[in-house]
Amino acid sequence: MKIVKVLGCFAAVLCLFAFPAFSQDNPESVMHGASVIHAIHSDISPALRDIPPASNDAGVKRVVPNRPLNLPPGQQGRDTVVQAAQGPLVSATAGLNFDGIAHGNYAPPDTNGDAGLTLYGQVVNVQIQWFNKSNGSSYYGPVNTSTLWSGFGGGCQTNNDGDAVIKYDKAADKWVVTQFSVSTTPYLECVAVSTTNDPKGTWARYAFSQPNFNDYPKMSVWPDAYYITYNMFTNTFQGGRVCAMDRTKMVAGDLSATQVCFQLSTSYGGLLPADLYGSTTPPAGTPNYVMNFGSNKLNLWKFHVDFATPANSTFTGPTAITVASFTSACGGGTCIQQSGTNNKLDSLADRLMNRLVYRNLGTSESLLVNHSVKTGGSKRSEIDGVRWYELRLTGGNASVYQQGSFSPDSTSRWMGSIGMDKNGNIAIGYSASSSALKPSIRYTGRAPGDALGTMQSEATVITGGGSQTGSLHRWGDYSSMSIDPSDDCTFWFTTEYIPSNGTFNWKTRINSFKMNGCQ
Repeated sequence: MKIVKVLGCFAAVLCLFAFPAFSQDNPESVMHGASVIHAIHSDISPALRDIPPASNDAGVKRVVPNRPLNLPPGQQGRDTVVQAAQGPLVSATAGLNFDGIAHGNYAPPDTNGDAGLTLYGQVVNVQIQWFNKSNGSSYYGPVNTSTLWSGFGGGCQTNNDGDAVIKYDKAADKWVVTQFSVSTTPYLECVAVSTTNDPKGTWARYAFSQPNFNDYPKMSVWPDAYYITYNMFTNTFQGGRVCAMDRTKMVAGDLSATQVCFQLSTSYGGLLPADLYGSTTPPAGTPNYVMNFGSNKLNLWKFHVDFATPANSTFTGPTAITVASFTSACGGGTCIQQSGTNNKLDSLADRLMNRLVYRNLGTSESLLVNHSVKTGGSKRSEIDGVRWYELRLTGGNASVYQQGSFSPDSTSRWMGSIGMDKNGNIAIGYSASSSALKPSIRYTGRAPGDALGTMQSEATVITGGGSQTGSLHRWGDYSSMSIDPSDDCTFWFTTEYIPSNGTFNWKTRINSFKMNGCQ
């Protein structure tokens, strides 16, 4: 187990140094493997309702390349926790089910969303929109995500590069949106925090520079910080990177907010930070948990950040948690079958899927996560399923409470996202496809009293009307399950589907449902 510490500033004047607007120098103080990053620019925006939408890039078709992590091999073994039979129909009540953003010029859509008190926010690769939770009607958008940084200057304004994340911070009653700027340098993570609960209002905006291409950002809300992870690239993979952003300052609109970051070796990538579900916070002083998977194991780190005294910040781990053997779906590559075409879809099974959920039920603390695994068939006609875990935390130490690979028939299921409600019900949404089925959207769930490691029979959100044809393999790269903060019971899930055979014609779907008995 390794512990890395951030050293304090050499002099108070260095800690308080104000960087000029959009300096091309990287304002990153690297100290013994850790970094303190000041925003190269920050401001308070005009009200979003008064900002003209950023210019559209209609007609430009772009396939975002899959950047494999090429981590050490060894994720293989016979899956001993496959659920190969259907249980009873999932005990859930369906809610809304409607189309979200469709911007088919980009592939994949990188569908991401979160529920607020009255609105549901969704981003795809280059666009953002908010919907009324009461009926699914549009509240704002869709517009290019870079609209949030109009008038800000630099790459955050001019580059609508995607990989956006949207989160609702329940405790602060504010929205948080990030998007990277990587088509020009400096490489930036653009962060915006709403100053009220109305996304049409003003936003505190920040541009944080990163030393390399900060790919595949994943962000979480934690009491002491917004945590974000990256896969860092030059021409090759440079390892995972984990940063903590000063949440206290950012929700207050304080433009001096900083990041504290740790860089990992090339042995680790695809990390996820723990995302708080519900109103019950972790015990005081609990660090953020960060996770990825290795050869038949989950790797767990603990990130303690101290913005007042950065020298007290530590990133500890990894601790290996042995899980049931698995082989990554498609060997981490491309093999998902579709009906009516020989074209296969990407699995993105070389990493954990969005998000790593933390839930404190009072009587127990849980971490939940999923990834895609091979569950049967030959390499030529592979069947894949969703491997899911619930870890229980005792004194900050995690162990497997239950695990399973949901694969009850010959259909492949992948690109999942998992969540837990306040009663301990678990739900997973995912894509489903096979040689006899066009890519569709489904979900399943379980109640606390069900047999450990099992899910109930699935429900269908929408049956896809088409398959992705030609030679376009990109799918995902992730989906998004969230919990409704107004009742802590209703799940909201969003991912992509295709209405008819073709390329660059995807749509997204947003649906809500509630496990029966949760009030």
